[in-house]
Amino acid sequence: MDRLHTTELGIVRIKRNLSLEADDIVEWCKDKIKSPNAHITRKGKNWYIDVDNCILTVNAYSYTIITAHKERR
Repeated sequence: MDRLHTTELGIVRIKRNLSLEADDIVEWCKDKIKSPNAHITRKGKNWYIDVDNCILTVNAYSYTIITAHKERR
């Protein structure tokens, strides 16, 4: 969890996709990943965290939070 980070463009993308007003996006994502109802899977080079009707995408090698989307149902 300490290595988890994102880029400036990642912050903008995550805020836009999830309609967030949070100041610290990385901490927000860490809290979601630590949540007991988070479902984590790995597909290829990425981890996918399905939690609270959103899906976070994290690169498995660099621990970069790439994007996040609202879950489609």
